[in-house]
Amino acid sequence: MKAIYKREVSSYFNSMTGWVFVAVLTFFIGIYFFVNNLFSGYPYFSVSLNSVLVVFMVVIPVLTMRSLADERHSKTDQLLLTAPVPVTAVVLGKYFAMLTVFAVPVVIACLCPLIIALNGSAFLLADYCSILAFFLLGAVEIAVGMLVSSLTESQIIAAVGSFGLLLLLYLWDGLVDFLPSTAGGSLLGLAILLALAHRVLSAGLRRLCRPAAGPAGQVLSALCLQRLCAGPCL
Repeated sequence: MKAIYKREVSSYFNSMTGWVFVAVLTFFIGIYFFVNNLFSGYPYFSVSLNSVLVVFMVVIPVLTMRSLADERHSKTDQLLLTAPVPVTAVVLGKYFAMLTVFAVPVVIACLCPLIIALNGSAFLLADYCSILAFFLLGAVEIAVGMLVSSLTESQIIAAVGSFGLLLLLYLWDGLVDFLPSTAGGSLLGLAILLALAHRVLSAGLRRLCRPAAGPAGQVLSALCLQRLCAGPCL
């Protein structure tokens, strides 16, 4: 997992993806911090973080769209699955690499409550708890984007799908009011969700375990199935 983590972090910062993500997120945090806290004099940094949540729906898909979709597109996913590391370690290595990239603007944002304290009254405990909640929310949204990226070979589809799912989660509180509240409606909604989950998982397993062309592909598929059946190695 350590080697995969280092490779992913290096790939993000050796390309424009990591730097663009850090720059855009830091830029919007700074803009809302200046408007809400410095210009308007609001003492809580959490209001600026709350304004940045809309930006999440755009920048998070940019970060996660190539995590697994690019491996499928370049046909290197079979090499990862047959590598002498568990599949869980591969996924966690990629996930922690994206968390590391996301942590850079979060660490920069930790300076903002101190700037508020230098210019007046500040609530440091509440502000840093808000930053922690901001980081944990970003970690959840990165996991969602990584899930969508694992279902397709196209980075564009992964980005658009992640944006749509994050938008749905963002608007969920308002959409709940339009859902049926009866027992029959809840049962129907649960059945639809289970059917969709079964369809997605079945399609993913078929794509993962289908044999590739040629003898080499057959060997790779057999090793892949053996790895999946054996489970993670200790």
